[in-house]
Amino acid sequence: MDHRNSAPLEATLQHNLQRGQRMTEQQNGIFPAVCPLDCPDTCGLLLHKEHGKIVKVTGNPDHPITKGAICNKVRNMTERVYDPDRILYPLKRVGAKGEGKFERISWEEAVDTITGRFKELIRTDGSESILPYSFYGNMGVLSVDGMDRRFFNALGSSQLDQTICSVAGNEGWASVMGFKGGTSPEDTEDADLIIVWGGNVISTNMHQVVLAEKARKKGAKVIVIDVHRNRTAQWADWFIPLYPGTDAALALGVMHVLFEQGLTDEDFLRRYTVGHEELREHVKTYTPERVSRITGVPEEDVIRLAEMYGKARAAYINIGNGLQHHDNGGMNVRAVTCLPALTGQWLKHGGGASRSNGAYAKINSAHLERPDLRQNPDARVINMNRIGEALLQKEQPIKALFVYCSNPVVVAPDSERVTKGFEREDLFTVVHDLFLTDTARYADIVLPASSSFEGTDLYKSYWHHYIQMQQPVIEPLGESKSNYELFSLLGRAMGFEEAAFTESEEDMIAGALDNPTNPYLNGVTLDALKKSPFVKLDMTQKANYLGRLTTPSGKIELYSEKMKQAGLPAMPSYVPLIEGYDGERRPQADDRFPLMFVSPPNHNFLNSTFANFPKHQRLEREPLLQIHPEDAQARDIADGDPVTVWNDRGTYELKAKVTDQMLPGTVVSQGLWWEGKGRRQRANVLTSDRLSDMGQGATFFSTVVNVKRQ
Repeated sequence: MDHRNSAPLEATLQHNLQRGQRMTEQQNGIFPAVCPLDCPDTCGLLLHKEHGKIVKVTGNPDHPITKGAICNKVRNMTERVYDPDRILYPLKRVGAKGEGKFERISWEEAVDTITGRFKELIRTDGSESILPYSFYGNMGVLSVDGMDRRFFNALGSSQLDQTICSVAGNEGWASVMGFKGGTSPEDTEDADLIIVWGGNVISTNMHQVVLAEKARKKGAKVIVIDVHRNRTAQWADWFIPLYPGTDAALALGVMHVLFEQGLTDEDFLRRYTVGHEELREHVKTYTPERVSRITGVPEEDVIRLAEMYGKARAAYINIGNGLQHHDNGGMNVRAVTCLPALTGQWLKHGGGASRSNGAYAKINSAHLERPDLRQNPDARVINMNRIGEALLQKEQPIKALFVYCSNPVVVAPDSERVTKGFEREDLFTVVHDLFLTDTARYADIVLPASSSFEGTDLYKSYWHHYIQMQQPVIEPLGESKSNYELFSLLGRAMGFEEAAFTESEEDMIAGALDNPTNPYLNGVTLDALKKSPFVKLDMTQKANYLGRLTTPSGKIELYSEKMKQAGLPAMPSYVPLIEGYDGERRPQADDRFPLMFVSPPNHNFLNSTFANFPKHQRLEREPLLQIHPEDAQARDIADGDPVTVWNDRGTYELKAKVTDQMLPGTVVSQGLWWEGKGRRQRANVLTSDRLSDMGQGATFFSTVVNVKRQ
């Protein structure tokens, strides 16, 4: 089967549907699908079926943005769906927690056990003794923001603050721009300068790379600013390395030069911003010489960067995730977000910036999640970054934990403490997943989850402007169930009689898309999605973007009174890390942990997803610690030596890769590996559960360690 023959696909599919033939009933053919992974691209896919089984996953060439190109991760999704280690039946723990010994049970026994324990805990300890823990292991809105939310709202459980990924950056952006939307992807191919700041887009946003290549062919230059020469930095025309957490200082240094050299757009500043005169004075202290000392970026490069930005016809900044995962992460993003306003980029086609475009697709979350079902709206809120601390607290302890679409034992910070929490014998833990993850090994009940290709769901991108609906292509394998099915079943078993627990998936989608407060959803309906695999948002409203900002002033806020009232600097400022160093504040001789540790994603995993598959493991080979030759020599470490990385939180064992891909004083280990081969392979044993300056986000990259040869 060749996806190039997919032109008549939609017509063929509609013909079959009109005959009442669902995709699951068709044994052979090519069927539309959506990539469910937590990735900006939200690719359109084609699933190739033979004899009722998916045999190949390819990209859908008709998708207006992804156009048939897909990454290696989703290309191998077939193996994930049919992996022999996939959980297909409910399991009950029969060994010690963490041992991974389970026996098969029926769904009836599993549901009776869960609801029986929940009812007893509500009677003895109150409903807030129960905590859901989830994130976006599947990006379908029904999977993570739908029936599950209804269930825990009706239950009255404690509430989870889902802050592990993007909240600090979102708050930093919103403090300047208000509305959380930026430059449209398609426009970026008309930029003549593209800056990727703190993001490895080759591994995490590949179609932005395609658009940047189109811009390059027209003469654009690509600059990457990061702490590590990753794949994206190697691809760039110019890579600027800096010390971790010093991004705000570099942005402020660029502002200094822009103002000093008269490269700002004064008319734009007067019409669309507040605080530009205060900012002009504020950045006078961020001279290129001072900024160079802080960031490690040579003084002449600070000036060159500012001049290239200020003289560009249309400059676009892609703000990545990396710079927000610091103690000062919100401020880092806030400072970078100010830059387009200084040179009037928002009025230039292809110019501007983006961090997340998800706000354009804002759905009716009240209909989807049904907060009105909750009788205790003031129930305690637990930050997901602090799950280790929360599980070990003595007062009002968490007595039951329900984990789905996440693997916290691997992905949550301070994982030694997380593991101790999961080891509690008095903690009743349920995990709903496709595989026996490191987290599932500590569960009392493990429930089999269906894959995204086995159910109905709605997908929106936080990068492009297309909404997609996934309909089931194959029946659920074994006895697996979707989140929709699972929480509907549990709700009814708990005795919740509200119609919310019997509403169909399609009705939930229709309700979610019915949001009159969001004009971008005009024309995006269930019927439209049934007729087309992808429906574009109504982007005509974007023409009035600058007139619809939701900041307190209604303008771009270079000075923020709201930030000041929150106890943060009113102006974008460089605030040194709580745990870490910069070029001015170097380690002292008596510092036990003189190295900054950064653990960004690798190319073939997505957080911990795919880390258990041999093919992906072979592609990544093994965990490596990238260490600068100067730091390696000081520790008598040679390339390939086994090393131990440690701090007061834990130890991490892996091999050294001696390289100059980052500045001295920084060590890098890419990827979140599952434990294996008797080695301590969890990078997050080293990371702190401290919270960021804005939004109480994760501070994964503000981590200090030491390294020794084993």
